[in-house]
Amino acid sequence: MFSRNRTRRPVAAACPYAHHPAAAPLAPPAPGYVAGSVPGEAVAFVRQFHHEQPDAGDPAPRVRQVLSELERTGTYRHTPEELAFGARLAWRNAARCIGRLYWRSLVVRDLRHVDTPDAIAEECFEHLRAATNGGRIRPVVTVFAPDRPGRPAPRILNQQLVRYAGHRGDDGRWTGDPAGGALAAQARALGWKSGEDRFDVLPLLVRQHPGADPQWYEVPDDAALQVPLHHPGHDWFAALGLRWYAVPAISDMTLEIGGVRYPAAPFNGWYMGTEIGARNLADADRYDMLREVARRLGLDTASDRTLWRDRALVELNVAVLHSFERAGVTIADHHTESARFLTHIDRERRQGRPTPADWSWIVPPVSGGITPVYHRYYDAVDPRLRPAFLAREPG
Repeated sequence: MFSRNRTRRPVAAACPYAHHPAAAPLAPPAPGYVAGSVPGEAVAFVRQFHHEQPDAGDPAPRVRQVLSELERTGTYRHTPEELAFGARLAWRNAARCIGRLYWRSLVVRDLRHVDTPDAIAEECFEHLRAATNGGRIRPVVTVFAPDRPGRPAPRILNQQLVRYAGHRGDDGRWTGDPAGGALAAQARALGWKSGEDRFDVLPLLVRQHPGADPQWYEVPDDAALQVPLHHPGHDWFAALGLRWYAVPAISDMTLEIGGVRYPAAPFNGWYMGTEIGARNLADADRYDMLREVARRLGLDTASDRTLWRDRALVELNVAVLHSFERAGVTIADHHTESARFLTHIDRERRQGRPTPADWSWIVPPVSGGITPVYHRYYDAVDPRLRPAFLAREPG
C-alpha cells in the first residue's frame, strides 16, 4: 500500500497544519527549545507523546531529562514506549500511503542494540518471517541502531528487503526487473552469483559505515514468500511464469523521531493489488507485460483507440488479486482500500487531527475516477511534519 514509483501530479491543498500537535507546542516551550533544532524536535515529540498518551503523565520531567541528556551527549535515547509511538506516528504521517487506517496495529521491533551487518541481515530475515505470518500479512517495522554524533549507523542499501534483480544483456534487453538492475550490478561486483531467471531475489546489502564496502546476504527461501500468478478465466496465464513476493518491506528510508534518526528501519504494510498489476508488472520500464497479455487475449494492438492496454491492465490486476487470494496471502483491492482511507480521514477528523495526503499517490493507478479518494481535496503536506519516514541521504 506504499507504492514507490507513482507519477507526480499537481496536488490541491486544503488546509495547513497549524493545529497539529507536532507543529504547535501544547504548552509554553521549555528551556532549550529552538524550533527545527534537535532539542526543539525532541521537546515537540515528548509533548506530543504525553498529549496523545494521557497515562504518561506530565511531560515536564521527561522534557528536562531529554534536554539534559542532549546537552551531555549530543543525542538522547527514546524509551521503548516512545519509540513504538513514534514509529506508528511516522506511518500515520505518511502522506503517500493509502493504508493508514491500521497505523495503531504496527508491530514495532525494537532492535536498537543491533548495529553490525551480520546481525542486521539476520534480523531483516526475521522481520520478513514475522510480517509474512503464514500469509496473513502483518504491518511491521524493525528499528536498528540510530545515528549518533560522529557515529553514523549502518545502512541497508536495498530499496526493499525483497526485490527482483535485473540483468541487461548485450542486446540492451532486460531479463528481470530493470528497477533492480543497479543493485544487482553492485552485488555481482561484490561476488554475488546471480541466475538468469526473471525473478531472481536480490541479496540484502548492508553497509557498516560510509565508505565501507557493503556486505551481501542471500535472502533465505523461507523468508521471501512468493505467489505464482494465475488467472481465474484464462488457463494460459500461468504459462507466462509470473510471480510476485508477498511482503513489500521498504528498507531505504530513514525513520526520524524527535530529532533522532534511524537510518535502518525497514517497514511494511501489505500490497494493494494495483502496485503489482498496474505498476510493477505493467510499466514499460519494469516488466512491461501489457502487450504480451493483450496478445494472449487476442486484442487488436494496432491502435491505442482499441484500449487494448486498458483491457490487458484490468486482466493483469484480476490475476494478481485472484492469485494472492488463492494462495491465502493478504492483499487489498483499490476500491476497498480507498473506502478504508476515507474512514481513516474521518477518524482523524474526530480526533481533531488533519490527514496529510498526496493526491497523486493516494489515487489508484487503475480506475481512479470511480474510487472515492479521487473526488476530494486533502490536507496540505507539510515536509516538516514529524515523526516521519524520510528519503535517505546518500552515504
